[in-house]
Amino acid sequence: MIRILRSNIMDVTGFLMIGVALLLLSFSTEFKLSLDLPSSLLNLNTIFLSILIEALPFVLIGVLIAGFIQIFVSEDLIQRWIPKNKFMAVIMSCIVGALFPACECGIVPIVRRLIAKGVPTHAAIGFMLTGPLINPIVIASTYMAFGNSVKLAGLRMGLGFLTALLVTFTVSSLFKGNQLKAPIKSEPSSSNTKQQSFTDRFWSMLTHSIDEFFDMGKYLVIGSFIAATVQTYLPARALFETGKGPASSLLVMMGLAYFLSLCSEADAFIGASFKSIFPLSAILGFLIFGPMMDLKNTIMMLNVFRMRFVLVVLALIISMVFFTLMLAQTFI
Repeated sequence: MIRILRSNIMDVTGFLMIGVALLLLSFSTEFKLSLDLPSSLLNLNTIFLSILIEALPFVLIGVLIAGFIQIFVSEDLIQRWIPKNKFMAVIMSCIVGALFPACECGIVPIVRRLIAKGVPTHAAIGFMLTGPLINPIVIASTYMAFGNSVKLAGLRMGLGFLTALLVTFTVSSLFKGNQLKAPIKSEPSSSNTKQQSFTDRFWSMLTHSIDEFFDMGKYLVIGSFIAATVQTYLPARALFETGKGPASSLLVMMGLAYFLSLCSEADAFIGASFKSIFPLSAILGFLIFGPMMDLKNTIMMLNVFRMRFVLVVLALIISMVFFTLMLAQTFI
C-alpha cells in the first residue's frame, strides 16, 4: 500500500514538473523579466530547461530500444548471446557497451529491459557503464574538444574501460540475482508475439516505449531540477578554491561532473575549458566519472534498482575512478 501511494505521488509530482517545465519554456524573456523574478531563479530555469532539453532525445532513443528489445528480442536469444562464464560475460558486456552509442540519460530503461529479459545484473551494469562513456561518438567528441588530441581520447577510453571492468567485477562478486526494485509488470514479449503481424508487433513496441517514457520521464524531470538547483546555489568558487592538490582537484572535478549532469556526448567541451585550471588527472576524472553516474542518472536508477544496490554501485564508481586516476597520474 505504501509503495503504491509513493508511486502515485511520484507520478503526480513528475507530471506537474513536466507541466511547469513546458510552461516556463513557453514564456518569453520579456514576460519572465516583467515578473521581476530573482536572477538566481531565472538562472535555475535556464539550467533546468537546458538539462531537460539535452537529455530528452536520448531518453526517447533509450525507450524505443527498450521497446524493441521487449517485443523483437526473445529470452532464448539473449541466453544464447550471454556467455555462461561470469568473467567472459563481464568482458563481453563492456565491449558491447563501448561499441553502442548510448547516453547515460537513455541507458537506464535499456538496462532494465535487458535484466527483465534474463541478462545477469553484472553484465547489464558493465553495459551501462561503458555505453555512455567510451562509445564512438563520445570518443570522437573528446578528440575534437581537446584540439584533435589522440592522447586524451585514448586515456579516456583506456582508463574508462579499465574502471568499468573493475566496478563490474566487484558488483558481480557482491550481488547475486536480480536487483530490480520490483518485478516489471507482465507484458507481451517476443515469445508470444511471433504469430502477430509486423504491424501489430511494431505497434506493441511503440505502446511499450510510450509507457516506458512516462515511467522514466518523471524521474528525469525531478533529477534535472535537482541538478539545476545545485548548480544555481552551490558556490562554484568555493569548490575551485578547494581543489588545489592532486587528490582534492580530482574530487572537485568528479563532484562537478556529478552535479552538472551533462550529456556524455557534449561533456568533453566543458571539460576542455578547465584544462588551464586543473591537472590532467582531474580532467579525466570529470570525463570518466560523469558518464558513469551523475545526479539525474542516480534518480532514474533509484526508480529501477534497490536503493542499497544503487548506493553501493555509486560508492564503487567513486572509489575506483579516484584510485585508478591517482595511481595513473604519474604515467599520464
